[in-house]
Amino acid sequence: MDLVLIRHPAVGIDAGICYGSTDVPLLADVGESARLIKTRLKTLMTPEVNAAWYTSPLSRCRLLAESLGQIKIDPRLQELDFGAWEGKRWESLDRAMLDAWAADLEHAREHGGESVAQFAARVVDWADSVFAVDQGKPIHVVTHAGVMRVLTGHLLGVKRANVIQWPLDFGAVVWLKRVRGEWLLVRWNV
Repeated sequence: MDLVLIRHPAVGIDAGICYGSTDVPLLADVGESARLIKTRLKTLMTPEVNAAWYTSPLSRCRLLAESLGQIKIDPRLQELDFGAWEGKRWESLDRAMLDAWAADLEHAREHGGESVAQFAARVVDWADSVFAVDQGKPIHVVTHAGVMRVLTGHLLGVKRANVIQWPLDFGAVVWLKRVRGEWLLVRWNV
């Protein structure tokens, strides 16, 4: 089974803004982004799309997925909900709240949104349900960096605290493959 994850293209908001579950616009033309991704997937020789692209409902993912083909929208593929921090500048957030969140990244909810543990449970629930239905068939997903990192860490058995540090560019491809019951990382951030 192959799992091909694609991060949405760059967004049209200022750098330094917290925008996990906030629906923000894409920076560039989605058609051009889709063309570039199709070319990259062909160059990488990823498997063909089975039936449809799974996607987050947020427009920065959904619009790209629609440009790539048929879609299946699933809210479990949304980015982490940062609650009251959504739409605010990271630098403007209360330092003590940020420190408390960083001290217990897995369970803290200083912002009132999701903890990383809640977020990860949602993402893993999506994966478990899809893997049960699409057994052995390639799965293609357009989603967010947080989803890609958490899911990759889960499948490879890498601690979330480590995998969330891995770089992941806008429009990046991550390709995983399950061989004899074990997940392998084929490509990261290409």
